[in-house]
Amino acid sequence: MAQHYFTVTWDQLHRDGKALAWRLMELGPFKGIIAITRGGMIPAAIIARELELRLIDTVSVVTYDEQSMGEPVVTKHATISDDGEGFLIIDDLVDTGSTARLVRNLLPKAHFATLYAKPAGKPLVDSFITEVSQNTWILFPWDTEPQFVAPLGKRKSEADPA
Repeated sequence: MAQHYFTVTWDQLHRDGKALAWRLMELGPFKGIIAITRGGMIPAAIIARELELRLIDTVSVVTYDEQSMGEPVVTKHATISDDGEGFLIIDDLVDTGSTARLVRNLLPKAHFATLYAKPAGKPLVDSFITEVSQNTWILFPWDTEPQFVAPLGKRKSEADPA
């Protein structure tokens, strides 16, 4: 199956964060936010502003990088709640669900929300804005730089010279 890329700009990320906050407003009030580092920190800041929440904590889970996938490891626990009751868990993306499953077990009563969801992880979150295919790699603005990209037609002809 071919890998697809979905580029998210800062403007798009802000719009999607605000849209998620709009959806979450109907479910609150919430006591605060627990952001999953690192990807959930910027969406958490946007949502905290929109929902006027000032209590923010983090849980740090290391799962994968651009080269390899591993078992998730918690490197920092959230300290503001034992079970997550009344709190939002915010992440940028739910992919395979390994991080979400681990954090769900740590904070089972929290409301879990992400901006983007892939099919394998979607059942583990309570709210999300955009679903993308499992074979889509999301390029977040903090991971990319603006640069020239050849038109699709040109890239196809270079890949298939026949």
